[in-house]
Amino acid sequence: MQLPGSILITGASSGIGDALARLYARSGVTLFLSGRNAGRLASLADLCKSRGATVHSKIIDVTDSTAMALWMGECDAQAALDLVIANAGVSGGGQEIGHGLDATRPILATNVDGVVNTVLPALKRMQQRGHGQIAIMSSLAAFRGLPGSPAYCASKAAVKAWGEGLRVRYASDGVRISVICPGFVETRMTADNPFSMPLLMRGDRAATIIQKGLTRNRGRIAFPFGTYAASWLLDILPTNLTDWMVQNLPAKE
Repeated sequence: MQLPGSILITGASSGIGDALARLYARSGVTLFLSGRNAGRLASLADLCKSRGATVHSKIIDVTDSTAMALWMGECDAQAALDLVIANAGVSGGGQEIGHGLDATRPILATNVDGVVNTVLPALKRMQQRGHGQIAIMSSLAAFRGLPGSPAYCASKAAVKAWGEGLRVRYASDGVRISVICPGFVETRMTADNPFSMPLLMRGDRAATIIQKGLTRNRGRIAFPFGTYAASWLLDILPTNLTDWMVQNLPAKE
């Protein structure tokens, strides 16, 4: 399958988004990158340009549906989007997000509304053209609600189910849709986790797995296998058993 020539990535100023931008950057590729940190985004843009890519960066709030629709329309007009990666996301903690129940609305706004605001404008244009690819960033946390991060788990479960449904619905229109479910990856988000993270993976390794999965048009790109298997088991085991298993997990939100 031919590699995409025009790629849009939200949440590119850190973590997996940053790693994916670096991986896709090459001569002949146009990258549209958004993020919240101007300094990190500018540094990433310079690096990708040094690898031959044409780069356009934008500080934008993915929860603003009007601004996102306008920006994505502008990007698509410059270079018809082949691949859109709805990656921007947050977890709980800190003054910006909040703690406990106060974190619920900010997390859902970014992780659900932000994904919707990214996917819908792209889906409409790709459907009209009859081709294109969309990647939705979910998480292995989508498989079971956890007491330490209920809003985060809920947000990732929502976009996982939405993406899986969209994949089947729009396949006949030539639009390929994949849901990405990573485990623990070294990012600014996981750096604040107050607990040990099994099978923690480097960002560049995660980006390589994601790129290969997208190239093969895999519907669900879930990794690493050990954490994926554990998440799957939590999903299928009886609730009274899994409630007991997760009750003492540390709180993130």
